[in-house]
Amino acid sequence: MSNGVIVRWRPRALPLEPVAVAGVGPVALALGQRASRAGDAVLASWTGVAGPDVLVLLGASDSLPWVDGAVYLGRDPLAPSLLLPCALEPDVASSLLERALLVGRGHAPLAVLPGTGVLVSVAAAQPVARASLMAWLPPPEAAS
Repeated sequence: MSNGVIVRWRPRALPLEPVAVAGVGPVALALGQRASRAGDAVLASWTGVAGPDVLVLLGASDSLPWVDGAVYLGRDPLAPSLLLPCALEPDVASSLLERALLVGRGHAPLAVLPGTGVLVSVAAAQPVARASLMAWLPPPEAAS
């Protein structure tokens, strides 16, 4: 994940407070579909970024949608430029991981998704608009 250095992840003794939820592949689609059913006020409270196969939503922990397989991310005070899995921590110091991941990227904060090895800059997160979310989702016939 970081310039050839292998980082292993272990259960975190004290989970981080969720500030974001992310999905890759089919989980991203399920997250987008679940988010599209949120009420207008909840949807308006989120910001997010999306790519062809990834979706990251940021917001208050109690408003984030629940989807099986999604990664809930929080902020480690020792690595404030990263959004790390709430339930996992790296086997290296978080501050060193942060430094290694930001080299040459400069688009902090970065969402770190260890299960897939994906890094997503959330620096350009925009308010979530239902029309944009629906445009990102495949048409219902393409999703089946």
